[in-house]
Amino acid sequence: MKKITSLAPGRTCLFGDHQDYLGLPVIACAIDRNIKLTAEQNNTNTFIINMIDINEIRVIDINASFEKLEPRDYFASSLRVLRRHGCIPTSGYTITITGDIPINSGTSSSSALLMAWIRFLIEAFGVNEEVTPEFIAKIGYASEVLEHGEPGGMMDHFSIGVGNIVFINTKDPFSYRSIGTELKGLITGVSGVPKETIGLIGELKGNALMAIDLVKQNYPDFDLNASEIEDIGRYKNCLPDRLIPFFEAALKNYHYTKEALKEFEKPVLDLKKIGFWMNQHHEVLRDLLKITVPRIDAMINAALRAGAFGAKIVGSGGGGSIVVIADPKNEASVIEAILNAGAQEAYSVTVDPGVRIIENIEI
Repeated sequence: MKKITSLAPGRTCLFGDHQDYLGLPVIACAIDRNIKLTAEQNNTNTFIINMIDINEIRVIDINASFEKLEPRDYFASSLRVLRRHGCIPTSGYTITITGDIPINSGTSSSSALLMAWIRFLIEAFGVNEEVTPEFIAKIGYASEVLEHGEPGGMMDHFSIGVGNIVFINTKDPFSYRSIGTELKGLITGVSGVPKETIGLIGELKGNALMAIDLVKQNYPDFDLNASEIEDIGRYKNCLPDRLIPFFEAALKNYHYTKEALKEFEKPVLDLKKIGFWMNQHHEVLRDLLKITVPRIDAMINAALRAGAFGAKIVGSGGGGSIVVIADPKNEASVIEAILNAGAQEAYSVTVDPGVRIIENIEI
């Protein structure tokens, strides 16, 4: 009998929120909060999945084909995707899942769970292709987004699948590269306000794409990926007032992400400069896309008053978490300020190497 344990980290988006579904780049990193999946082979033809933290048990027949998917059933959709790549379950496993990633907080607990599950299935039953971080990330994206027709992008799966700090170029042709393995002074603050994902992303994506399409109708040579922040004034006059903020947000966030990339490519990181661009990015998310809530605003303001270099909301918005860059010597006082502003949790995090198998033994 085999025992297999996989580990998948959460992630934080440093730059590029609401950009990956527009084909614009993202800078994200895996963080050392994780989902741990421990699977012990059993004598049944079922996966018995015990999700300790939410007190749920799921039983799945290993031969289930899932021709029809229930909404957000990522266990099923990943099995369906992996079958196409030669991963055919041949025995059951009793599986225990635990984690310390806050649920529904914007740090990708659901994607981490999916990636831990996918990594276990590949380890247990194999695939027809070479198992690379990119392959695992693509399986995650296909399982969560493509199979369910959801509006999200690739950031979660590639930051968790590839690990470390990663620059993800989401345009076609897609590419990514690692830009670092360490970022000192990194803090996560959890608001306790549940984020709103599917509906909010769908609305913002729809408005942004509509604005870009209108600009292209009036200026056929317009290329979003070649745009500069100075182009906002030239093009926004052809847009109705309600769509201008979404167009402006896309160009500004793209600019700030490119400027931040320059900092990450330097041999020594300047945390103050990274923090400056993080603050600029957050202003767009707060004032143009309007995805913050009062508690998030209070947490960010408190972090900056306590001396943090930069802070921003993470993820889809409407609640969730913040990411903060601070002087490593000042982390404790910044964390205390975030907690005093109403955060449910706040803690320092380090960069994680990504989804991996930590145990595969005979028992």
